[in-house]
Amino acid sequence: MSGRKSRVATGEPATSRRNETRFGWLLDPKLATVVLSSLAIVFVGGLIQVSYGAYSMTHMEAWLALFNPNVVFNPQAWDAFLLGEAMPEMGTESLIVWNIRLPRVFVAVLVGMNLAVSGAIFQAVTRNELASPFILGVSSGAGLMILLTLVVFGSLTAFLPLIAAFGGAGAFLIVYVIAWKNGTSPVRLVLAGVIVGTVFGSLQTALFFFADDIGVVQSAIAWTTGSLTGTDWEQVRLVLPWTIVVVLLSIAGSRQMNVLLLGEQTAKSLGMSIEKVRFALSGVAVLAAAASIAVAGIVGFVGLIVPHMVRNLVGSDSKKLIIGCLFVGPALMVAADVGARLALSPTQIPVGIVTGLIGGPYFLYLMRKQESMGEI
Repeated sequence: MSGRKSRVATGEPATSRRNETRFGWLLDPKLATVVLSSLAIVFVGGLIQVSYGAYSMTHMEAWLALFNPNVVFNPQAWDAFLLGEAMPEMGTESLIVWNIRLPRVFVAVLVGMNLAVSGAIFQAVTRNELASPFILGVSSGAGLMILLTLVVFGSLTAFLPLIAAFGGAGAFLIVYVIAWKNGTSPVRLVLAGVIVGTVFGSLQTALFFFADDIGVVQSAIAWTTGSLTGTDWEQVRLVLPWTIVVVLLSIAGSRQMNVLLLGEQTAKSLGMSIEKVRFALSGVAVLAAAASIAVAGIVGFVGLIVPHMVRNLVGSDSKKLIIGCLFVGPALMVAADVGARLALSPTQIPVGIVTGLIGGPYFLYLMRKQESMGEI
């Protein structure tokens, strides 16, 4: 009562206090530092990416083409980039930078967002800090459908992104059915994901023996290891709408994620329908993972390490975690793609190999650090 009276006595409006609580995360200095640092990494990585390629130009020429006001402020150019309209007239350097090199950066940003958010949601749903988009078999299902299409149904390769998305969603449904026993639990979901992932992974390996064309094998390997080589504005247009949906739904569901982390009994006592919320949040995570797989293939470990890194920096509040993942995920993907492109230049390696080399040791670090592996 005394605290209540003191607030009334000060004349502080109730609406102001509610807004301060609701939007206080915007003023968090740790989150602001994470966001600004990530933006700096993406900016520097983007400058490096547009500076190298088969067409020879100096760094200054590439940067001038990138910041060319005749492109940046040209509505017709953005209609061409985002809507697929006719490309306006522009110089050779600007055309190469904007139409070939820069889309790869944008795809890396969007894929990083989706994978990081997907991992954060899966870790909340399973209450397991070592969970990732792959723990529920999403990537294995997508990879199996990709290989099946490339090896058996080669005429359907134009629909590969959609096939990948359906494969990931189908695998998640199988996991959910296996885990269902008068409801689901974090442990059963994880175990079912391991089972489905192992079976689908074995089927992927078996399919390689039926591929006669070495080109098909190389294409399949690129998809299953994750690669941004050859991406353009078509991939940006494909993944951007789904990324917007994922971002909005994940932020809207952050409160439910916080409640889930309190445990099932507490969530039930607060009136939450656990299975409905778990299924809905998992659906958002699957959509995010499938969108990234559809344009970049299976990029490993991003969904595992980014949420953990952000959690260590800004805390466990899900809204801060989601916001941080939306920036740290792109920073990691852009930096990894720079390494994939330049490490063995002129040979480009799949970005999934780089994230695997980063994520493997980090995963080992998490395992050795954790005293309890079951909960966050």
